[in-house]
Amino acid sequence: MRPAFMLQPTDGAGRLLRLIDDFEGVRVAVFGDIIVDEFIYGEIARVSREAPVLILNYDSTEIVPGGAGNAASNVAALGGSPVSIGAVGRDESGRRVLQVMRRHVDVTGVFRPRRYRTPAKTRILAGGVHSAKQQVVRIDRATCPTLEAADRRAIQAHLARAAARCDALLVSDYGTGLVTPDLVRHARRRFHGPGTHQPPVLIDSRYALLRYRGMTACTPNESEVEHLLGVRVGDDPRVLEKAGRELLKRTRAGAIVITRGSRGMAIFQPSRATVHLPIFGSDQIADVTGAGDTVIATMTLALAAGGTFEEAARLANYAGGLVVMKRGTATIGADELRNAVLSDAS
Repeated sequence: MRPAFMLQPTDGAGRLLRLIDDFEGVRVAVFGDIIVDEFIYGEIARVSREAPVLILNYDSTEIVPGGAGNAASNVAALGGSPVSIGAVGRDESGRRVLQVMRRHVDVTGVFRPRRYRTPAKTRILAGGVHSAKQQVVRIDRATCPTLEAADRRAIQAHLARAAARCDALLVSDYGTGLVTPDLVRHARRRFHGPGTHQPPVLIDSRYALLRYRGMTACTPNESEVEHLLGVRVGDDPRVLEKAGRELLKRTRAGAIVITRGSRGMAIFQPSRATVHLPIFGSDQIADVTGAGDTVIATMTLALAAGGTFEEAARLANYAGGLVVMKRGTATIGADELRNAVLSDAS
């Protein structure tokens, strides 16, 4: 077993700050499942007489891009230039999420098939006038894409055009069936880096990571790793080490970065010692919604800007630690990331 070591938080702060500066204008093709994250807020009025449930007085509704949409939003918030490739329906959810996204994301590559229903997650949150809203229930409206051959060809064409003019590819596979290894392979062939340099291709796949080969980096969370390999990691460093090495072998990725919630991150590279990063900030997490999207967006930008895997993971660790302290589907800005690096170095 390779020895592990702790990467010191003060190492190379100036280098990390320069990488953040270089995020500006980096073009990232974001391909994947665009999901509507809907938040319905209300105030608790009383307990219903019909059933032992709360009655809420409606306050407001918020629509936020989730999944690949949230990854693209994070790229934009950090200073990059995201190009979204995916699909949304011609329903009200699709119309509203596109309206939000086009404020800061190039959505010309988003296709709208006729019989496609936009996947949505509706969270109902309740609280008192002076208390934080807590999630009461979540309603998922999943979709099984009814994409015809012509639809898939159109998406492939959008993806190929975006890949040809972008500096990196971020793949967000939430399991709707839209993202396939064939589509990703086709897009990778369209990248043309200077000399031997190949633009980074990163993937976050909830259920099918082992179907993808040769990615620059993969960013599964610990729960996804446990499900993929049929193991229980917990606090056992040996199980974690074996799982990370197994994923490296089976995916042939340049790096595997396993996000571990309050336990931070673990970075695996071939023929290198595992790097463990402790969580940045408080381990009293407010909301993990969309944190994985923030992590992969930050890593993609950092690698495209010339960072190493360790540098990219450190920046992603800062971003992840910040975003989980925000409620709902949130983003992190470049200034927030800079302040985190500076505060950790002081």
